[in-house]
Amino acid sequence: MKLAGLILLCCLLMQGGHGYNIIRKNTVPTTKDTASSEKDTASATSRRNLLRSAAALSAGALLGIANAEIAVADDDVDTPLYFGVGCFWHIQHEFVVQGEKGILGRGPHQFTSAAGYAGGKSTDKEGRVCYHNFSGVADYGKLGHGEVVGMNIPQSKIGDFSELYFSLYNPKTKDRVDPMDRGAEYRSLIGLPGGMKHTSYPLVESAAEKAGFKLVEGKGNDPDTLGKQIVYVYDSTKFPFYQGEVYHQYHNDFQSPAYGKEYNNLVEVALEDGRIKGTGCPDRW
Repeated sequence: MKLAGLILLCCLLMQGGHGYNIIRKNTVPTTKDTASSEKDTASATSRRNLLRSAAALSAGALLGIANAEIAVADDDVDTPLYFGVGCFWHIQHEFVVQGEKGILGRGPHQFTSAAGYAGGKSTDKEGRVCYHNFSGVADYGKLGHGEVVGMNIPQSKIGDFSELYFSLYNPKTKDRVDPMDRGAEYRSLIGLPGGMKHTSYPLVESAAEKAGFKLVEGKGNDPDTLGKQIVYVYDSTKFPFYQGEVYHQYHNDFQSPAYGKEYNNLVEVALEDGRIKGTGCPDRW
């Protein structure tokens, strides 16, 4: 609103300030009045030219501000991405609490982080990717996927979330905090639209370098990264995120104290809001 008001003021100024002129009616100018009028006209013309010049400069500055605001708006486009490093229960908790709540200020009805799978080349015939199950239905490990947490965040925050991601590693070993989980299902991976060609990829790369990691383009069905200090980067348009089963959402981690009922109950809120849905997979072990 302030920007619109300033632009309107500039428009009025560029019209020579006519919006503020007082017109006297039914007056007949005398010779003295005519001379005075010519002097006033010259002065008014000079003032109008000055005002027009100032208005032109102001308009240019305002357009610059408007363009800057548009650039910020474009930069904040909602972007889907995913992060994976070890078990997704712990990672989801950290991205909800430290990321979406801490960095973005989101609340229970706004959290988008969901445990799931990504990085594999295929699904079953019904398009499913599922956790290990006794029925052997669409097993994510056999399909080449890894455990990840998918979310939607402003593009301008990708750098912040990347730094958060790399802070979740063991700072001494540069490995996941649950090295007892072994296999490609627990590999380190990041997915964003376009992968390494995404506009914000340099921010991800910078966060990785600071943490001592090397980013490698993911080809799909990639092996484990344990002990290698590498992270696969996937183009999420080619290797999309598949939401995990409902019972995996907002789950306590096996190596940490229980996160509490308030956190665990977020799954019910997400179900009611439609942010978490049934997957068609067996919903228990």
